[in-house]
Amino acid sequence: MDKTVKAEGRSIDSASARVKSSAAKPASRGRAKPPAATRLGVAKTYKLYINGKFPRTESGRYFTLADTKGNIAANMCRASRKDFREAVLAARSAFNGWAGASAYLRGQILYRIAEMLEARAEQFVTELKLMGLDKRAASREVTATIDCLVYYAGWTDKYPQVFSSVNPVASSHFNFSILEPVGVVSILARQESALLGFVEAIAPVIAGGNTAIALASEQNPLCAISFAEVLHSSDVPAGVINILSGYRNELAEQFASHMDVNAIIANGDDASEIKMIQEQAANNIKRVIIRKKSIAADPYQIIDVQETKTTWHPIGG
Repeated sequence: MDKTVKAEGRSIDSASARVKSSAAKPASRGRAKPPAATRLGVAKTYKLYINGKFPRTESGRYFTLADTKGNIAANMCRASRKDFREAVLAARSAFNGWAGASAYLRGQILYRIAEMLEARAEQFVTELKLMGLDKRAASREVTATIDCLVYYAGWTDKYPQVFSSVNPVASSHFNFSILEPVGVVSILARQESALLGFVEAIAPVIAGGNTAIALASEQNPLCAISFAEVLHSSDVPAGVINILSGYRNELAEQFASHMDVNAIIANGDDASEIKMIQEQAANNIKRVIIRKKSIAADPYQIIDVQETKTTWHPIGG
């Protein structure tokens, strides 16, 4: 019995030794494992936003956007004049439907944009940090942008009541002054503000029933192009908002001179640019709104791109 146990013990010890010996063998004697595959991330392509679609620029040109460390953060489409003309066609086609939509519907869509931006807030905070803002400042800007959209959503059915009027006249007539959108509005966004400056220029324009073509900040275009994705999932009809990225000095003249644009909003204080815009806009008596500094949201920004229409209605037989 003892021999059997000892034999089994020797057997177990021998097995253990073989296992240890096997574990101690150098790895070079076995088959080498292949190195783990390194996954390449999906690089995002930043495109234009025209007529509810995301086309590349017809010119095939692009410009690079660097982060605060000088690293290339993205390649941005460098829109051409033809891209702008395509955007004007889309905005003009969408105008009648958008202007004829109820104020309630326009307000609901603006509120929907705010909802979608709220859901993607972290993405925009990350993009703003990439452009040099600290996290607290980036969060404040995203929050202020959402609040701006909600603010104008609330005004869509109120500004006509506040700014329209019944006028006393010295005859047997009713005399009404009511507001109507001017039409297609081109917008040169503020250079120093990546998100808030862009949205606060667009929101009052569409709240009042106009359609828009906006040129994103040349210095900070990233958030504006990402904002197009928010619009795309927010029930905004195709063509109501069109977004271009590119060089301002190449496109500003076209934004001001195009004969089918009814108004231009230029954000900035470049004296030579302002003079050029005013001269080019005179060709079709285009309305020019110059905003040299950021303005807090208020309903008068809706009125900037409204026409006052006065009608007479006879009283009695």
